[in-house]
Amino acid sequence: MTRFGLLITSNSYASQSLASALLFAKTAVEHGHQIDHIFLYQEAVYSAAANIDLPADEPDISAMLASFCHQHSIPLLFCITAAEKRGVVSDTLPARKGYIAAGLAEFAMRQTNIDKLVQF
Repeated sequence: MTRFGLLITSNSYASQSLASALLFAKTAVEHGHQIDHIFLYQEAVYSAAANIDLPADEPDISAMLASFCHQHSIPLLFCITAAEKRGVVSDTLPARKGYIAAGLAEFAMRQTNIDKLVQF
């Protein structure tokens, strides 16, 4: 069994990064591996935005990822500094349900718990 950490850096609304990470996580869990954490950094923090209004015909991958992480007790973290810098969260604008604010120090400390880090 391999313990993975996932790092997502690309804007999920402009690329397939979030969908690819979700597919990877589902497949890994189905094959008996463990996902220790998922960390959103740089442009990926837009996925943590609570105020995104998607068209009805577009799947909400961000909500699907949060649901998957909740179901499997996987911490779904986003870089608070990157999110504040981009206006994703603030004192009056909370993050999307299921997403946990964290810093780069926490991300770095979590790397000691994993066998492999996969970046999307």
